[in-house]
Amino acid sequence: MDLRPFAPADAATVARWPVSAGEVAMWCGPRDFPVTARVIAGWQLDVDTRGYVLVEGEALLGYGEVWCDEDEGEAELARIIVAPDTRGRGAGRRLVRGLAALALRGGHAEIFMRVHPENTAALPCYRGAGFLPVDPALAAEWNAPQPVSHVWLRDAGAAAGAAGTTGAAGAL
Repeated sequence: MDLRPFAPADAATVARWPVSAGEVAMWCGPRDFPVTARVIAGWQLDVDTRGYVLVEGEALLGYGEVWCDEDEGEAELARIIVAPDTRGRGAGRRLVRGLAALALRGGHAEIFMRVHPENTAALPCYRGAGFLPVDPALAAEWNAPQPVSHVWLRDAGAAAGAAGTTGAAGAL
């Protein structure tokens, strides 16, 4: 499995993965269903957003973004989704570790994720990728302006200075 930069042609495939408005809300926040390829491609226009896809051969297995905060030296992994037919087989964990490795190599000493509280299927994946809950007081502070109280996670490996796994154009 390899991680490569998102290409606009990937958007149509990724747009087919969420199967309900509830899944869209857990994935990317809005309840607009379905999410269109145009919306997904538009996310790439934010200068602080870097989208990537996990591939095996020509098959797209997952999608995720690294949101960079250069002023804080932090990154947030966001909009993580895996193709429905590959869920439960480790692709999500590989995607998350690959994104974290890219963020770390990009100079981001702290790497975070926010997870919708109802996304209970994703939490074991993220914990298996080395992400642990942040201090409850910090989570409360970060959740104050949010529409839902997310579960906030921090990459324990990045905090310890670990290099992670290979990223873009490399095997995971």
